[in-house]
Amino acid sequence: MPLIQSKLLKLEYFIAKRLITAKDHKSSISAPIIKIAIAAIAIGMIMMIVSVATGVGLQRKIREKIAAFSGHVIISNYDDNQSQVSTTPLSINQEFYPKFKNVEGISHIQAVVTKAGIIRTENSFEGIIFKGVGLDYNWNNLREYLVKGRLPNLKASLNQEVLISQYISNRLNITVGSKFNTFFMKENHNGLPNLRRFKVVGIYNSGFQEFDATYIFGDIRHLQLINHWKPNQIGVFEVFIDNFDDIKLKGNQIYKATTSTLDTKTILEKYRNIFEWLELFDFNIITILIIMTIVASINMVVALLVLILERTQMIGVLKAIGANNWIVRRIFIYNAFYLIVKGLFWGNLIGLLILYIQLKFSIIKLPPENYYVSVAPVYIEWQSIFFLNIGTIVICLLVLLIPSYLVTKISPVKAIRFD
Repeated sequence: MPLIQSKLLKLEYFIAKRLITAKDHKSSISAPIIKIAIAAIAIGMIMMIVSVATGVGLQRKIREKIAAFSGHVIISNYDDNQSQVSTTPLSINQEFYPKFKNVEGISHIQAVVTKAGIIRTENSFEGIIFKGVGLDYNWNNLREYLVKGRLPNLKASLNQEVLISQYISNRLNITVGSKFNTFFMKENHNGLPNLRRFKVVGIYNSGFQEFDATYIFGDIRHLQLINHWKPNQIGVFEVFIDNFDDIKLKGNQIYKATTSTLDTKTILEKYRNIFEWLELFDFNIITILIIMTIVASINMVVALLVLILERTQMIGVLKAIGANNWIVRRIFIYNAFYLIVKGLFWGNLIGLLILYIQLKFSIIKLPPENYYVSVAPVYIEWQSIFFLNIGTIVICLLVLLIPSYLVTKISPVKAIRFD
């Protein structure tokens, strides 16, 4: 009995291999069906890889941009927690500054002051928010968006150097080296607005129009003088965390670690509408994955049914010599597994090639006023791609168990006589 089983296993392997490499597939009825099934698997994998990489890439890029301008967690006075500008001074002498000791996972904390103003040129004017930053400001968050010039020099004495956006530069027709007047309204003081003259030393373009149309960056000491604040008084603290996935947890920990006179708010709360919009991408990605998996599975089911019907006589012969239903079913499942792997190979190859081209040459553009980015971002997670492949194989093989059940209904006598 063991000898018979061993010979059947060898026969099973031989027949499966012959099915996979059979030349008569090229001229058989199943040939176009098999090609369609392989193409469906490949196209489905391409769509899944591209949708996951671009969806996750867009989410990460927008999160990075928002954090670059606001930090992950904002600490402010309760009076300023709903405002974009600083109205009430906050002492920089806090237990958590310049480094949080009670909360882990904090990478950086910086003090800033914001104030609304109006840029006035000979031909136009524009409302802006001047963001005053000091020596503790982490310029690395904005450095990648620098398109012209350099960053302001805050290590020198108080100077006129500022960084403006390309959006403002185009609207006001000012560039690197240009000087312009900015008017700041006085807080709780009567009289004419405060006038400051600044010089553009750098231009940035984040592609996030909501920020690009608003913020210019300069020395924090200008705003401290305009507001009649002391050198140790600032507007808010911007806190950066190591892992964005922990933002809610860190936000609560930071809130508990600060005094009762201070309020904390994460960018999830401050920009709720944007992050709710980003969550829709998760739903879209899941929908695409489900649709592509269903399409691939249906095509594989059709291909397997055609293969079974086309090999009816072979099934009858195998049963006649002692092969049970499960052995015969396995032969066709092995063949289907080969087709799935072949489709996945081409799908992964083409999908990753598309992502590489987009990453290298930024071919696909997006309207920044709608997507907050000017180029479709790509983020390749190898772990996600691995699980996409494994998931596709497992789901397709499980689904194929159903049509393979047709083998059990084939009678050896009738199958051998089948033509």
